[in-house]
Amino acid sequence: MSLTPDARPIDILLVEDDPGDVLITSEALEHSKVTNTLATVEDGEQALAYLRKEGKYADATRPDLILLDLNLPRRDGREVLAEIKADPELRRIPVVVLTTSSAEEDILRSYDLHANAYVSKPVDFERFVDVVRQVDEFFFTVVRLPDR
Repeated sequence: MSLTPDARPIDILLVEDDPGDVLITSEALEHSKVTNTLATVEDGEQALAYLRKEGKYADATRPDLILLDLNLPRRDGREVLAEIKADPELRRIPVVVLTTSSAEEDILRSYDLHANAYVSKPVDFERFVDVVRQVDEFFFTVVRLPDR
């Protein structure tokens, strides 16, 4: 079970347009016993509005971690990642690219845009749960993140 240093649940923003992947990610987080709040948005425009607390996201909580798909409608994940890392208010939020692509070009570009990690989504549910557990352990147990 993961809590932040001040013993509050972890806030995760999932940026994913595939409802099946949203469901699998939610189940994987539940299965891995991560104490969290999971907010989801389905495209890049919504992700940036959420992070900037614009419009219907005015009361959004700043996430401790962003799980970002690359292939999104309206504004793709690469553009979202570039904007997050260029914004002094957002750049310290860890961004894990969680995508189906294992293309070397996508991996290199994501790291060039300062992704904190790049993870190819496993097809197998049990492996997916394991990957989510490892991401959780790394970012909320091993790594020391700055306070909000």
